[in-house]
Amino acid sequence: MSIPVYASPPFNHAKADAILRTSDNVDFRIFRLLLSLASPFFETLFELPQPSKEKPEDTEIRDGLPVIPVSEDSKTLDAVLRFCYPYTLTEKPSLGHSKTIHSKDGVKIKDAINFEDNVKMLEAAKKYSLDGAEKAIRTTLFSTINLETDPLRCFAIARQARMQEETILSARYSLRTSLVPDWFKEIDMITSTDILALWAYHKRCGRAVQRLQLDFSWIKQHYNNPTAVPWIFGNPSRRHCGCPRSDIVKLFDRKHLAWWEEFMETTFQTLREEPCAQTVYNSVEKTIEKVRRLKCRSCTPNVATVMHQFGDLFAKKVEEVISEVKFFSQ
Repeated sequence: MSIPVYASPPFNHAKADAILRTSDNVDFRIFRLLLSLASPFFETLFELPQPSKEKPEDTEIRDGLPVIPVSEDSKTLDAVLRFCYPYTLTEKPSLGHSKTIHSKDGVKIKDAINFEDNVKMLEAAKKYSLDGAEKAIRTTLFSTINLETDPLRCFAIARQARMQEETILSARYSLRTSLVPDWFKEIDMITSTDILALWAYHKRCGRAVQRLQLDFSWIKQHYNNPTAVPWIFGNPSRRHCGCPRSDIVKLFDRKHLAWWEEFMETTFQTLREEPCAQTVYNSVEKTIEKVRRLKCRSCTPNVATVMHQFGDLFAKKVEEVISEVKFFSQ
């Protein structure tokens, strides 16, 4: 077995009164008082009878200090112990390494944290009853950036840790993804029951938003009368509109433009699989580009303005409906 090495400052202090040895054979020289003040776990641990001089073989001694083995690796232990020390002695950990994610055209989208490192830190913080560290790590893991980028990974972590609030939040963000996800490393953290519960939630949300298509009263209540939305019917101004009309009468007992009908139909189809506000916004942008290509003197000039306004209403209603759907899990 290799000889243990000492950790880096501040965990190599000459006046330390105990040693924590990690799974990768790194010794952390620590002060019991600091750890006891920060953690009930360590307070109890250090209150246990200490090794006697008559029976030193019961506990390993190094440089006159008792050696306490722990299951964490040195990187994880270094991070969680820094939460136990005052700011004057050490900086708080960075909570993982950030990575830059790029789109296909090479444009930077956002930064995300190292999930594996943070999961290890979260487990250690819970094990050692480090409430402040656990709160900080949870905030980082379940930040908006991570929920938007990796909702399924967040869901898996939340389910394993039995964090109900984060589980529901992650499930909500997962509505932006396909029901058949790609493999991700944390998938082993969850059971088939968890996955089925998430799929069932997707299905219930997808069905729930279809109610908005069956009843356009939410549009009528918002706009009150057809004169408030003339662009839906092809007469937003005195300019001639040559765009085809739909044969289906759904709104204000009038025939509306075919491109608007197609927008609504396509959006609701996509909402079955990805029932969230972002689906609406994505569909709005596609429709704007389509109408611009029509080069209609009536529809094209203002399509971005009116569709963005309508998209906000549509997305808000979708979120209202989704908020009423409960996520059920054992």
